[in-house]
Amino acid sequence: MALTHKEVFERYMYAGAITRNPDAIAAMFTEDGVYDSPLAPDDHPLRHLVGRDAIRAGTSVYHQQPTYQATMNLERSAYVLHDTADPDVFIAEIDVAFDEADGRRTTMSLLQIFRLRDGQIAKLRDYFSELPSVVSDGPPS
Repeated sequence: MALTHKEVFERYMYAGAITRNPDAIAAMFTEDGVYDSPLAPDDHPLRHLVGRDAIRAGTSVYHQQPTYQATMNLERSAYVLHDTADPDVFIAEIDVAFDEADGRRTTMSLLQIFRLRDGQIAKLRDYFSELPSVVSDGPPS
């Protein structure tokens, strides 16, 4: 049975953002899969990766870098999936909310376009900025 777009997305998020597991991330891609981050600088480890081995290596390097020093707030984080006319393509709008040590709240918004082939990711275009932008939510009440 084929996975739904929601299942593919949630498994990808678990492998990447939650467990930060390069092997699990790479396994979700086709052998010739492409991970592309068009907004990232040319020297970024996730800029343009082709094939499972490159995806595994690039995500491994990325996940070894220091992480953003704030706590992800799952209750304020959200995503919306959009189907397209092509049943193998869907778009994810994601807002990842963070609680800062000083009480500020920040959000990192990103957009991902998934192209599937036989239930695996054939191409992922990941549009993100490296650091969250500050949102004027003020300290938690």
